[in-house]
Amino acid sequence: MGGDHGPAEVVKGALLAARRLDVEVLLVGREEEVRAEIEEIPGNVHLVDARDIIDMADKIDAVKAKPEASINVGMQLVKDGDADAFVTAGNTAAALAAALLRLGRIPGIARPGLGMVVATSEKGPTMILDVGANADSRPAHLVQYAHMGAAVMELSHGIRSPRIGLVSIGEEDSKGNQLIIEVNSALRASGLNFVGNIEAGQIPHHVADVAVMDGFTGNIFIKTVEGVAELFFDELKRAVQKTPWNLIAGMLLRPELRNAQRRLDYAEYGGAQLLGVDGVVFISHGRSDARAILGGIRAAGEAVQSGVLAQMHEIAERVPARGLIDASAANGNGDANGDDQDSSE
Repeated sequence: MGGDHGPAEVVKGALLAARRLDVEVLLVGREEEVRAEIEEIPGNVHLVDARDIIDMADKIDAVKAKPEASINVGMQLVKDGDADAFVTAGNTAAALAAALLRLGRIPGIARPGLGMVVATSEKGPTMILDVGANADSRPAHLVQYAHMGAAVMELSHGIRSPRIGLVSIGEEDSKGNQLIIEVNSALRASGLNFVGNIEAGQIPHHVADVAVMDGFTGNIFIKTVEGVAELFFDELKRAVQKTPWNLIAGMLLRPELRNAQRRLDYAEYGGAQLLGVDGVVFISHGRSDARAILGGIRAAGEAVQSGVLAQMHEIAERVPARGLIDASAANGNGDANGDDQDSSE
């Protein structure tokens, strides 16, 4: 029911997934409204009634105030084992809150992060982590993001020993604020394939397979990339239409331009995976169309089949937040109240 185009585009995307992928789809929402969008329900599509709706403009309190919202009901299906993954284009803050309340954090994970896979280069995809789950981050969070991002890129994308880059204002280890300097030092000793600090402008050139940053920076970065990509192709369309010669050149270049546009289009990847909660959750762009929903369902299915969730549990045991937070506190940067371990946060 969420997103700018729900339920129409969500249903269309789900039906595409039901036809093209080896999945069963549970459509969670007001049954009569969902059913009205479907001429004939395929055998691998099932409707799950959820009476409440959390709008895009609703505040986070709506998660508790509307227990029968589709976001809550969908998360509970995952919790109960009736679904393997949950995909939503709805309110991001509400989806984060519902995941924490219904699924909970994996014990040992400080805070979940949103990891989005993009392919701005022909060389391959890069995961950007975190893209907005946490505006304020501590060293323990970013170190765990690096481990979780590496696991996803290895298991779901087949990249052996993924390169980890830490986004900063310069490549030197001494560059950056106190957070970045501490994380750089921790990643040097992490055993990961850490390539050091990278600058934001290097990410499109595929200098790393995982680009680690705090959620405030990541959210700005990913929205800037989307905006620049849209501006570029809008300007290109206007340029092509100016003269007949431009139009002919545009027609000759159309196949390559379409390939480039697909690489830069968020719909190809279907959204960001919420890593660190005890379930497979993908949060798609609010303006997702049917193709983006299809991409989200495909990505969720691949995450389930690759065993990413089990790997997240293994990382939580191997790289526990508690020790990282204690070390940070000893340097004067930890939280005396230890709220990183509060699962209700």
